[in-house]
Amino acid sequence: MGKSISYQRPDGESVNGYLAEGASGVRTPGIVVIQEWWGLNDQIRGVADKLAAAGYRALVPDLYRGKVALEAKEAEHLMKGLNFGVAAGQDVRGAVQYLKASGSAKVGVTGFCMGGALTLLAAVNVPEVDAAVVWYGFPPLEFVDAAKIKAPLLGHWGTEDTAFPIAQVDELEKKLRDAKIAFEFHRYHAKHAFANETADSKNVPFLKHDAAAAELAWRRTMEFLAKHLK
Repeated sequence: MGKSISYQRPDGESVNGYLAEGASGVRTPGIVVIQEWWGLNDQIRGVADKLAAAGYRALVPDLYRGKVALEAKEAEHLMKGLNFGVAAGQDVRGAVQYLKASGSAKVGVTGFCMGGALTLLAAVNVPEVDAAVVWYGFPPLEFVDAAKIKAPLLGHWGTEDTAFPIAQVDELEKKLRDAKIAFEFHRYHAKHAFANETADSKNVPFLKHDAAAAELAWRRTMEFLAKHLK
């Protein structure tokens, strides 16, 4: 369903990505999909394919420039080497601009784990974003200038998530409320990466797939994206 493409960042640098488009072609709304710390692997391509089947043009930027991690140590190393500000302000923004320039009137951003943190940063720093869906990830909260968020925001959080503790989600909520931002957060009795069907195969204790929570979160995401992008 998808293909490899290359697009330009605002600073002119070229980035590769995976673009999945449904049968209805370029006039459909777009969504930038941001990887977990593993990289641009088959699982995140599958998320893009699923969004394409639901009527979106889904673009996954290759933030690690071709590198993919198979185990947690390697993933952590790659994630720590990533400049989050540049990834959100250049790689993600360039992807949003590419989708808009190539025919999508509205473009959202969604991301998982590390990609969830980058989605929040994109909501703050990418003015072209029309909707944002965060899956269990946030950056250090001092980098979230909530007053700059203009796009509607949806968030999915695991109450048993030790990587991104729910107490800090409370703090993030307070920040958003204080800035009078329109947001909708949902909590699930689940661990980190509950929507990733490959989570259990990683042999990482704090990751656990939860099919029921994943299905509910996906349904809420589809309703939210249809409302704000279609």
